[in-house]
Amino acid sequence: MIRFEHVTKRYDDGTTAVDDLSFEVAEGELVTLVGPSGCGKTTTMKMVNRLIEPTSGRILLAGEDIASADPVELRRRIGYVIQQVGLFPHKTVLENTATVPHLLGVKKDKARARAAELLELVGLDPAVHGPRYPDQLSGGQRQRVGVARALAADPPVLLMDEPFGAVDPVVRERLQNEFLALQRTVRKTILLVTHDLDEAVRLGDRIAVYGQGTVEQFAAPAAVLAAPATPYVASFVGSDRGLKRLAVTPVTEADLEPAAGAPAADGARLPLGASLREALALLLQEDSGRLAVVGADGSAEVLGVLTPAAVHRALRRAGERETESEGGSGA
Repeated sequence: MIRFEHVTKRYDDGTTAVDDLSFEVAEGELVTLVGPSGCGKTTTMKMVNRLIEPTSGRILLAGEDIASADPVELRRRIGYVIQQVGLFPHKTVLENTATVPHLLGVKKDKARARAAELLELVGLDPAVHGPRYPDQLSGGQRQRVGVARALAADPPVLLMDEPFGAVDPVVRERLQNEFLALQRTVRKTILLVTHDLDEAVRLGDRIAVYGQGTVEQFAAPAAVLAAPATPYVASFVGSDRGLKRLAVTPVTEADLEPAAGAPAADGARLPLGASLREALALLLQEDSGRLAVVGADGSAEVLGVLTPAAVHRALRRAGERETESEGGSGA
């Protein structure tokens, strides 16, 4: 859906913000761009909707070179969410959300109906929050409105620049959970910029780890954590990368031991497919050191038992699998 072909951005003072960037984002994929401040990740994102023009190279959107597109029309086809949200203070929440459809010529009633649907989709009651103004909302609520507004014209591509960075950690985690659930429903092609590795790992189908203007590694989160492609990536993801991998590795049936001797029915239960981090947290509370695993659909049938040794084996196996499939790939 989005393809970067040898893209470079060099400013008049000689500063190279992005240097010979080449990677592709598949349709329906969420790719996180992560790295320190000033590494070029926001410049990369802003070149997609032509808020910044590349010095050389090409960016293709659904096979079309965006250099040949009208910038205004291009931006109306791309949802854009920023940390500061950017809501119009003099417009209600419903009016803010309906802005882009209205600009595209959708009749007012239909635009407002679409806005109400999207507010409900992001967890805001349109009857309660629709008539309010942005300064009457919490930071987390304003961020949800920003996401709803970006989705209002049903764009195939969504650009998100530090979308959850302005809220406290508790609200941030809740918004991340809600956003992942929303993405499973809408399946947009998303570029999300963050400086937070944990957020990049948690949200991304793949991660682009930036050095200084270049992508040092472009791979699935588990592959980046299991096999950093360069010493820089290894330093960036940190010595605790094994712990981070717990959050992106699901429990599978292959990880389970026979259900015989499973903990009592009133003990903790873990659904199949939950992360190893969730599993380990529950295991630490179980005196038996054994955790009953049930079906992902919430059924009561115990499929097997998970032990600390099995968590270790699952983590190693997942790392080997990701490394083989991705090749520890760089850009």
